[in-house]
Amino acid sequence: MTVMRSPLATPARLLAVGTLALGLSGCNYMTEALWPSMGGSEPARSSDGPVVRQEIAPSAAEQRAMNSTSAAAVAATPDTGRLPAGQSTAVGQRAQQLRGEVQNLQGAVQQRAAAIQQMRGDAISTSQRYFSTVAGINARLQVGTTPGNPILQSQWNTAAAELDRMSAEIGRMSQMSSQVSADAAMAAFLLDSTRAAYSLSGAVEDDHRQLATVEDEVNRTVVSIDRLLNELNEDIGRQSTYIGRERSNLTALSLAIRNGELFGTGLNNRAFTNVTPPDGSPAILGVAPGAAPQAGNPAQAAAGRRPLMVIRFDRANPAYEQALYTAVSRALERSPAANFDLVAVAPSRGGQSQAALAASTARRQAETVMRSLADMGLPAQRVTLSSTTSNQAQANEVHLFVR
Repeated sequence: MTVMRSPLATPARLLAVGTLALGLSGCNYMTEALWPSMGGSEPARSSDGPVVRQEIAPSAAEQRAMNSTSAAAVAATPDTGRLPAGQSTAVGQRAQQLRGEVQNLQGAVQQRAAAIQQMRGDAISTSQRYFSTVAGINARLQVGTTPGNPILQSQWNTAAAELDRMSAEIGRMSQMSSQVSADAAMAAFLLDSTRAAYSLSGAVEDDHRQLATVEDEVNRTVVSIDRLLNELNEDIGRQSTYIGRERSNLTALSLAIRNGELFGTGLNNRAFTNVTPPDGSPAILGVAPGAAPQAGNPAQAAAGRRPLMVIRFDRANPAYEQALYTAVSRALERSPAANFDLVAVAPSRGGQSQAALAASTARRQAETVMRSLADMGLPAQRVTLSSTTSNQAQANEVHLFVR
């Protein structure tokens, strides 16, 4: 029997196929060893040992390209003039110190402003209570009451206490004005210090920007302080004038309570102005501009003039206050800067002792009239006293003259 054999099954062919397979596997091993996989995985390790990689230095052309790229990146980065974080110059530290002092000053100014508003609120409340009490007294006097009414006297004491509280508010405002003035001095010092810091050496641009910001804050604070100081000065002047006028009114109100009838506001509530004479000489109170001063003796000055009012003491305790108030008030309306002369006139009849007794009594009566004018609010320095005798007088008289 004949057996057919395939040509591939010959031993020579089998040997060739095995050799070819072994050669292909060795080639694959060498490729993986020399050129690693691009997938990022670890290269295959052989059983003989680890794979050794060798770094190749860049060429001169590659190094030049890398240097040009780094220079372009540095050139593209903007120069902010700032130091790295955590570093500062002496000028920068000074700017931070000035900023802290300015913030402290601003906090103090805000506290001052709040305190001023509180004082204004207290002044309004006190004024409301004062005027309410005075209005009650005036209403009671207007409809008529008894002289020296104790209820009205108690109300008058309450009104006087409220007026004293308003005077105390002026003292608080004066203290606050001193504190605000100290803040103004501190702001001026900070402004000078900030401007002087610009000339210090060793600064960067960011330091000067910080100094400019501090200077702007100081300028805004100076404006706030000036406003507070002006408002305080206006309040103090206004309150002082107001309280002085109300004290005069309260004095006149006390006289009205004592007499049981309403007179009016104080006689000192007039606008007084100093007029300079045409010849440039100093102005004299009570003398018309350019006119010659009156004689030193009021009795001699009153000679030949018509008295504004004559008060006759031909009976005990004559009621002259209302007429006196009306006459003096109208005279001040015509001439707010007018002065007054009170002349005690005693009759010259009888013996020497009787004439001396009458003259002494007339002087005491003139002093009583002067105290009445003071109670009505007329300043005592605007009234002069003198005495004389007259053959025509039938009883003691007090003459009131205007000059």
